[in-house]
Amino acid sequence: MLVPGELLTEGKGKRIYATEDPDKAIVYFKDEAMAYHGLKRGRILGKGEINNAICKHIFELLAAHGVENHFIQQLDARQSLVKRVEILPLEIKVRNIVAGSLSRRIGYPVGTRLPSTVLEFVLKNDELENPLVNFSHILAMGLATRAELEEISRISLEVNRILANYMREIQIELIDFKLEFGRLPDGSIVLADEISPDTCRLWDEKTHEKLDKDRFRRDLGHVESAYQEVMRRLLEKQP
Repeated sequence: MLVPGELLTEGKGKRIYATEDPDKAIVYFKDEAMAYHGLKRGRILGKGEINNAICKHIFELLAAHGVENHFIQQLDARQSLVKRVEILPLEIKVRNIVAGSLSRRIGYPVGTRLPSTVLEFVLKNDELENPLVNFSHILAMGLATRAELEEISRISLEVNRILANYMREIQIELIDFKLEFGRLPDGSIVLADEISPDTCRLWDEKTHEKLDKDRFRRDLGHVESAYQEVMRRLLEKQP
């Protein structure tokens, strides 16, 4: 059995540990939750186990559709083995329906379906409140090459196509979500991090009930049951 080694990094919802294999790492999913650049903190009971199960399901689904990602296997209820990557300091937000900060920035009402998918690049820096950046900023800062950004954009749109269709089959609308990417030792770009109710906006297709972290952000209650409902619908449908 693999045993976690040195703690490599700890984020809002996960710890990443080294293993004896320098090309592999262990992800431990936590119950802790944060919002508003760390200003709001709390716990969502059982979130770590739920997100671990959801990530396994989604990453295997994407791999079956030809989208390479860092997931290798689930180790136990809270831990998964992944390929060790150099994470790019960028988040890619993929937006299908107007919600959150996009509504404030472009003046469209929440719930407006966008005629085409919007991709936004965000610099991962809590001190700067994770500002939006464009290709020119990223290239000037040396964070990625133009070829890498084009590949990231292509993969992001493909992930969106696969997940939006899949979620629709379980009566969930994929409003928006964030992705992160990393470099493998050979320099190739691969999808990494997680895809879960922590990183997606998910609404029930009929009631528009929120089934994601917005319930924690906005003190809507029933956070645990919303996460459990997403897991139930996903796991009842095989990839």
